[in-house]
Amino acid sequence: MRRKERYDAIIDYFQKHNPDAETELNYSNPFELLVAVILSAQCTDKRINLVTPKLFEDFPTPEHLASSNFDELFPYIKSVSYPNNKTKHLLGMGKMLVEEFDSEIPSTTKELQKLPGVGRKTANVITSVIFDQPSMAVDTHVYRVSKRIGLVPLKSKTPLEVENYLIKNIPKEHIATAHHWLILHGRYICLARKPKCEECGIKAYCRYYAKNNPIMQ
Repeated sequence: MRRKERYDAIIDYFQKHNPDAETELNYSNPFELLVAVILSAQCTDKRINLVTPKLFEDFPTPEHLASSNFDELFPYIKSVSYPNNKTKHLLGMGKMLVEEFDSEIPSTTKELQKLPGVGRKTANVITSVIFDQPSMAVDTHVYRVSKRIGLVPLKSKTPLEVENYLIKNIPKEHIATAHHWLILHGRYICLARKPKCEECGIKAYCRYYAKNNPIMQ
């Protein structure tokens, strides 16, 4: 199957079966999403959603983070992965938002990456979800799934390579949603160790499935 045919078929499938795909992190404003995404690095959304209600209640604005300290904030997030570093990141992020961005969430990837704890993936999530920009955040699911099913070459070595290839080949109007399609597919169907191929709605277009089921070729 040619790559364009694969893209067209997979996008068509997800448009029909999950047209409104979105993040599973709970949030009610851009600041809360930024905090949640920073915390979600190498941690499950389920765990983050257990932690954030009380955190958002007691630290509802950048000013609240900026005026806090490590000993006060740490207990709220001690159950997430790398709590020491993430506590420092949140404190620094809050302070920078207040001092350099008038407590507003920046709308560009470049500015967002100035914030402590915000890498390219997190910045792309914010610009995509909050500002509806055609950004493709490449986490472990997107990286694995896009290579496995054949959307990007297997020789792609970095998240940035995968990001650039997906943006080049996915129609602009679908990029933001495609990020969630790939994440959710990787989270529930295309599992890292044992993908659930028999339950997969796109197996007919999948490079991995064709390789392991020669009759499909």
